[in-house]
Amino acid sequence: MRRFEDKVALITGGASGIGRAVAERLAGEGARVFTAQRSEDTAFEHVVADLADPESPERIVSEVAGRAGQLDILVNNAGLMRQARVEELALEDWNRTLQINLTAPFLMIRAALPHLRAARGSIVNIGSIEGIGSNPRQAAYCASKAGLHGLTRAVAVDHGAEGIRCNAVAPGWIDTELNNQFIEDTDDPAAFRRDIGKIHPVGRTGQPQEVAALVAFLAAEESGFITGQVYTVDGGRMARLSLP
Repeated sequence: MRRFEDKVALITGGASGIGRAVAERLAGEGARVFTAQRSEDTAFEHVVADLADPESPERIVSEVAGRAGQLDILVNNAGLMRQARVEELALEDWNRTLQINLTAPFLMIRAALPHLRAARGSIVNIGSIEGIGSNPRQAAYCASKAGLHGLTRAVAVDHGAEGIRCNAVAPGWIDTELNNQFIEDTDDPAAFRRDIGKIHPVGRTGQPQEVAALVAFLAAEESGFITGQVYTVDGGRMARLSLP
């Protein structure tokens, strides 16, 4: 299937994890893919940038549009997690989390709107089930992802008449490098790996490619009547009550 032939896609944080899976999926279906992150990307055209810098989004979009001549798909995937309860959370960590997870997507969308308007394009934001519920010590992360879900709806409402769609995907536990490192830092990684699958009705954790499949659907023209939605990809975790 070549749903993205002659389309240009930009993915923040596209060099690893879910972002890498999305880049590979879109490219595999014909898109010209650019990634944007602090590191070089040996697999795709890219822009090296720190999304903590509020001037970076305008530069990223300008460079991609200048090189490709268009921008059809924007995937806001780059994210940051700082673990702390409210009373433990330094203001610096709160601000940086919101800057990367919420302000940067806002600025990316704002910079991309003229190009997406011309292309009647699509935005997909990578939110989280923690924008819907919360694990312990995730105050800043939860707030940022809930805000991103709200931003998704606002953009859909404000720009739908211009042909721009905006949706979000809210992954649960996905086997990424970041989550694997989190497991390794626990007191008993083997026990954690054994138990984490049990909280999911499907009996396992998710793969980045499973998130990428939904992102590709939401970016494609076949989902043209879908906008302003937040889709969970969590193996049924949020549907399961804690007790019988």
